[in-house]
Amino acid sequence: QVQLIETGGGLVQAGGSRRLSCVSSKPTFNNYIVAWFREAPGKGREFVARISRDGGMTSYADSAKGRITISRDNVRNVVFLEMNNLSPEDTAVYYCAARGGIFSTGTNTYDYWGQGTQVTVSS
Repeated sequence: QVQLIETGGGLVQAGGSRRLSCVSSKPTFNNYIVAWFREAPGKGREFVARISRDGGMTSYADSAKGRITISRDNVRNVVFLEMNNLSPEDTAVYYCAARGGIFSTGTNTYDYWGQGTQVTVSS
């Protein structure tokens, strides 16, 4: 079983940056594909980015490309989401999730989820 804890949320002004962290309780975190999703008020859960087991491959939502970077440090069992040039449209609860399977599969079904961290972008 994998337990995930997200940190780094908070209030940021439009145009600012924020880095989120997802820490795994399991030392074999490198066995899992990890993704970030977000859920804005009144909206469903939206895919943001995912990263392969060794960090060699990444995939991003169109809205994230050029502004958001996902990375991981498997020694520390942590996955990061660095967000730049934020806008109020980025305001959401951000979740990290882990799964097995094939990296290229664009599924929203993951085996493990964190509790989420709130990011609020003010205008």
